[in-house]
Amino acid sequence: MDFLPLPKLPQQRAVVSSVNPHSRYYHSFRHPLFIRHHNPITSIHFSPTRPHRFAITTSSRLLVYAPKTGKVVKTITRFKDNARGAEIRKDGKLVVAGGDDGLVQVFDLNSRAILRTMKGHDAPVHVTRFSTTNTEIISASDDATLKLWDIPSQTCVQTFSGHTDYVRSAIFSPSNPQLVLSGSYDSTIRLWDARTGQDEIVMSHGSNLPVEDILMFPGAGSNVALSAGGPILRVWDLAMVSSGATEEDGMSSFSGKGKCVRALSNHQKTISCMSFDGERRRVLTGGLDMMVKVYDVEDWKVVHTMRYPAPILSLAVSPDDTHIAAGMTDGTLSLRRRDPKAAELAAQEAKKSVLSTGAYEYFADIESVFGTGHIKSAQQDGQAQGQPRQSAKAMAAVEEFRVENVRRKKLKDYDKFLKTFKYGAALDAVMVKTVRPVTAFALIQELILRDGLRIALGGRDDVTLEPILNFLARHIDDSRFGGMAAEVADVLIDMYSSVLGQSPLIDDIISKMQKKVHFELQFQKQLLGLNGALEMVLAQAALSQTT
Repeated sequence: MDFLPLPKLPQQRAVVSSVNPHSRYYHSFRHPLFIRHHNPITSIHFSPTRPHRFAITTSSRLLVYAPKTGKVVKTITRFKDNARGAEIRKDGKLVVAGGDDGLVQVFDLNSRAILRTMKGHDAPVHVTRFSTTNTEIISASDDATLKLWDIPSQTCVQTFSGHTDYVRSAIFSPSNPQLVLSGSYDSTIRLWDARTGQDEIVMSHGSNLPVEDILMFPGAGSNVALSAGGPILRVWDLAMVSSGATEEDGMSSFSGKGKCVRALSNHQKTISCMSFDGERRRVLTGGLDMMVKVYDVEDWKVVHTMRYPAPILSLAVSPDDTHIAAGMTDGTLSLRRRDPKAAELAAQEAKKSVLSTGAYEYFADIESVFGTGHIKSAQQDGQAQGQPRQSAKAMAAVEEFRVENVRRKKLKDYDKFLKTFKYGAALDAVMVKTVRPVTAFALIQELILRDGLRIALGGRDDVTLEPILNFLARHIDDSRFGGMAAEVADVLIDMYSSVLGQSPLIDDIISKMQKKVHFELQFQKQLLGLNGALEMVLAQAALSQTT
């Protein structure tokens, strides 16, 4: 059993910082950079590949920025009207964008050449997204339709018609490229099957609340989606089941009606955009109230708030969690930067090197590859067939196990002395200036509880008594420690009463302590007299008011 460190004083309240770990983390995003444009920033998207450049759309331009320098590295002006909804493909080579002219265009990021132009929408296209297969694009338009485009053939392979108002958000399901989730100003969220062109689930965000943005949690087996409409953020359970999966496609299908499991209203005005952080543990929402709220996905509480100078239209976080970009209605692009710690960079490099060597534990970990939902589903299927329940690690590798190296916490010097019952040395260890008084009195109380105070104070001369008496003299008039200091002083005087008067140094300290106690008693008497006088004045005033 490990030795327990010195506990805190019971009467001392532990100082609880009002800044939680999430806030401390986001306060590390310093170095804010504000870049002014003449028109609103309608979309922001970071490239999934390093160096994680990000694309923005403003007016009739698509700009690609370098996050470290905050400078434009590519400018694309091949738009007849306003450009909207830019997204960089996951290989970092192509970028797609829509526009108010109804066109969907694909560009080569290196040469800025137009590779594909898709015509089919009759109204502005606000959203364009690459599929996980990199060969298809989904576009959402104000003509109340969504279109699925095949990039090689430059043709529309599916049109989704079901919304009755502007469609301002659309996203491919991370677990199944055949499923598309969309949100519309008709206050509905629809899940579409690209194989049939029909909506599988229709969910209502709320009456007269247009849906501005949607997200889906990544990972196989994920069935959680987010939608933002008005000032409300909703969390949806899409009721993912595996009954519709086949061995040929290896994919799950959604069924059911979808259920809202959370409704969060922390913004004062409409939520215009949402984004995950790099590790998908937090959700950031930007609103027209000039606020960015950070939610912890474990309990969906707001853990941090960032204020901006103008209403926010677009928001994105870099995949490596080092940059937060926000676009505003007045044309301001805000870029916050965080310098990762050396340990964080070393961990990332170590993981990359291990993956490049093909280490077994990374590739055999089913939970990291397929997600916890897949494992739970497999466990439930096994139990239904009468098989015993297995843990995720057991399923990943039956005969493999990992031994974790638990590093013990290093004990303080006074804890080491307490552990070996060297009470005198422990008391001397807390009589230094680097140890806080609350810690020193906590040790004195521990000695009292162990009946070791007299042992710690015994066998001393004037040189070893001097720091203890000076410490008591400094804190004997402190309201927090005065009682305990007086108790220790009584024990000292009782133990060394026969030799008092033989050391001028000790006598001088005891004399100072006596004067300090006398002054404190006189001060307390004056306070009591003043308190009595005030009570008489207040009583007389209350009596005169009643008469």
